[in-house]
Amino acid sequence: MNIKSFLITAIVTTSLTSHAQILNDVWGATKDVAKDAATTVTKTAVKSNTTISTVVDVVTVVVGSHTATGTPALTNDEVIKGLKEALTVGTNNSSGNASKVDGYLKNPQLFIPWPAEAQAMKDKLIKLGMQKKVTEFETSLNRAAEEAAKKASPVFIDAITGMGIGDGFAILKGSDTAATHYLREKTFTPLKAQFMPVVKDAIAKTKVASLWTPLASTYNKIPGVTKQNPDLNDYICTKAVNGLMTLIKDEETKIRKNPMAQVSDLLKKVFGSLTKK
Repeated sequence: MNIKSFLITAIVTTSLTSHAQILNDVWGATKDVAKDAATTVTKTAVKSNTTISTVVDVVTVVVGSHTATGTPALTNDEVIKGLKEALTVGTNNSSGNASKVDGYLKNPQLFIPWPAEAQAMKDKLIKLGMQKKVTEFETSLNRAAEEAAKKASPVFIDAITGMGIGDGFAILKGSDTAATHYLREKTFTPLKAQFMPVVKDAIAKTKVASLWTPLASTYNKIPGVTKQNPDLNDYICTKAVNGLMTLIKDEETKIRKNPMAQVSDLLKKVFGSLTKK
């Protein structure tokens, strides 16, 4: 073998060795990712009796969350914390908007109308020329909800913090409002009970009862009518909570779809994983 052939052979051998080492490193990194993903999937599936389709979704998120720079995979605990943070951010934004003047009154999604069970009463009073008083009462219902919304955040956030979530990935990979739906499903009744004192204070402050009493008295004196005495506290509280849930749902959708709404590193990591290819 002459010197030229020897040099060519040496160069080719060195190059092949270098490429082989690179491929070995890549394979090692791939195995590490797969191992981490398998561990996360197993833990998630065991905890929540997850279906096969959900496991596939988990694998997609976990493996997809690794980058060439070695960013750690999402864990179920991180996802749960991210979901709760999204709901907390949504609650703060929602209560802030709902508590503004006309936050309920001028928002068709939130507007609290005259109680449906007393619709016959409303119609009769309008015929008696009491439209102005009827409108004043409806306005007071919405003012009470706006007043209550000022103190809503601590009550809602307490419910969010204490809410148990088993399979965070299932919610993360669900609909654009899956976290809000889960919040409503798991906490609505106790949340409403905790919110009731706030609503009662707001009702007293906005003088709802003083507007209702003369209307009810006038109507109940009409011969042959069914006397009306709806539970205004429960009615306003239910409508106020429903309104806030509607706004929180909209906020969740923003966080999922708009990177600008992902206002923390955790939100960016959790919800940013949904858009990574």
